[in-house]
Amino acid sequence: MSGGGNNNVVNKVFYATSYHPIQAGSIDGTDVAPHDNGVRRALLCYNAGLYDPSGDSKAAGDPYCTLFVGRISHLTSEETLREAMSRYGKVKSLRLVRHIVTGASRGYAFVEYETEKEMRRAYEDAHHSLIDGREIIVDYNRQQLMPGWIPRRLGGGLGGRKESGQLRFGGRERPFRAPLRPIPHDDLKKLGIQLPPEGRYMSRTQIPSPPRRKRSVSHREEANYGEKSSVEREEEYEEQRSPDKRERSYHSHRRRSKDREERYRVESRSDREERKERSRGREDRYGDDKEEISGSKRSNRGEEEERSHKHHKHKRSHK
Repeated sequence: MSGGGNNNVVNKVFYATSYHPIQAGSIDGTDVAPHDNGVRRALLCYNAGLYDPSGDSKAAGDPYCTLFVGRISHLTSEETLREAMSRYGKVKSLRLVRHIVTGASRGYAFVEYETEKEMRRAYEDAHHSLIDGREIIVDYNRQQLMPGWIPRRLGGGLGGRKESGQLRFGGRERPFRAPLRPIPHDDLKKLGIQLPPEGRYMSRTQIPSPPRRKRSVSHREEANYGEKSSVEREEEYEEQRSPDKRERSYHSHRRRSKDREERYRVESRSDREERKERSRGREDRYGDDKEEISGSKRSNRGEEEERSHKHHKHKRSHK
């Protein structure tokens, strides 16, 4: 039973969402002290703020649409790499990093796609694919999207080979292993190191998702505005108004109501009586008109009956 439980823990991993040199040098993400000179150098740069990812003038383009491609053959050209990466989407730009003096390839590149959807497709499908007989690795643009990032040339980075003796953990290629020892929560918090997600570990077969672009509140409101009815939008507007504004609106409405009541009371009784008299006069006039109309109808009916009677009497006298 205990062996099965240990196997379950060993197969569980987690990934770094922010970078800390001491944690990157730990296989389970729980170290609280640097264990090699590379980590010490990276920690010095980290604490002193010596590395600014935005200071790289060549790091142009949208970071959310850009992939890091590593372990590229030194013989692979830009054209070959572009052709291979175009299988996953339309490549907008590509930068194969070269040595500043010799111009030789450094074995890694940055590929920007037209859309974030295309980047994610390449992120999932291009990892461990072959280009010029070499198996490449693919990751998101941690240089610009991972807080606290320190590159490999300063002792940081992620991954690495065993023969180098400076492995870095927490990335896609080498995730943190679920800790088998007690986790020093207080020490990790003091150093500002991400705590292991106890009870929420991932399996080694799961693919960690790259960071998503944060949408602003106004953008979300505009996207949802058309889906709401006018009543819902009005209620939402009233809820978002500050209590002071709602209170001022209430008192303003009460004040207008009182003004109307006061104007009505001030109006003289004679004016109201005059309006009533005019109203009764119109009713009387309309009543007289109705009587005259009905009287004229009755008189016309009588004349018609009299003419009809005379006509019948005249016809009998001829017979």
